[in-house]
Amino acid sequence: MPKTLQQLKEEILKGGRPDRATALELAAGPDKEALFQAADEIRREKMGNRFHLCSIINAKSGNCTENCRFCAQSARHHTGIDTYTLIEPEEAMTIARDNDEHQVHRLSLVTSGRNLSQETVNQLASLYQDIAAATSMLFCASAGLLDEEVAASLVKTGVSRYHCNLEANRDFFPQVCTTHTWEEKVATLKIAREAGMSLCSGGIIGMGESMEDRIALALELRELGITSIPMNLLTPIPGTPLAELEPLSSEEVLTVIALFRLINPTAVIRMAGGRQQLGADQYRCFAAGANGAIVGNYLTTTGSSLGEDLEQLAAMGFTFERDAGDE
Repeated sequence: MPKTLQQLKEEILKGGRPDRATALELAAGPDKEALFQAADEIRREKMGNRFHLCSIINAKSGNCTENCRFCAQSARHHTGIDTYTLIEPEEAMTIARDNDEHQVHRLSLVTSGRNLSQETVNQLASLYQDIAAATSMLFCASAGLLDEEVAASLVKTGVSRYHCNLEANRDFFPQVCTTHTWEEKVATLKIAREAGMSLCSGGIIGMGESMEDRIALALELRELGITSIPMNLLTPIPGTPLAELEPLSSEEVLTVIALFRLINPTAVIRMAGGRQQLGADQYRCFAAGANGAIVGNYLTTTGSSLGEDLEQLAAMGFTFERDAGDE
């Protein structure tokens, strides 16, 4: 006999782990509002009302060798984005100070490209050190595939968390990118963890994958022990191979968020790029299981204003106090 949603919620609160079949059944269920409410209740019970804020600086833009089909930064696509080898330090500092003043917990320097050269590592180290002297934020990095030497260098600069999105589940990933593999991304996450960094990894929904693919990704992230999961909604960017895809409906997005919460009840689920497509509905994500966000502008798309985000989230009962570990 199938479990009721109430029974499943109680099991999860006691440490239960929903499987693929259960998640698929929930995804197909007719009462989506009940699913969203259950996910929100699990979030409150497991994670409280603290909202996890992070922001990113596009530290190196464009000219990427990889062929990720969603990405404006690939040199293989013609998207007209700005390209530069390293952001001007003054611009980075202005962004960093603004985020610090708004109590953003974490800041990541994001670089385009397959991996980091030692020269770029050194340039980033200088930038991290300057920002550390002027702000109180914790640091993340998102710099492609890692080896042990680069990972150790990042830790020495003060980076305590590494971000590398899986983007899609293992089976669907070859339809997203063929110049590197899902397995290489997992290897990078393991190198980062072994170097002493916590992990941030999620994906993009709306790339043509099925609900089963999305559930598989949520389960893979659980097996990897990921504690910070960014959820991106595909922004179809002109010039990329996915430019003509239709955006997902609000209900489908909320369903995925709720399922990710049920499968990963103690992870920070962060809304990231693309949520602006939902308009006012984007804030419903935070009543369906999400409890974090990348705030401000994203890499190659524009997000909601930081002030608007904070006002809306506070009205929903979230708090923003910082925590030393920010896990």
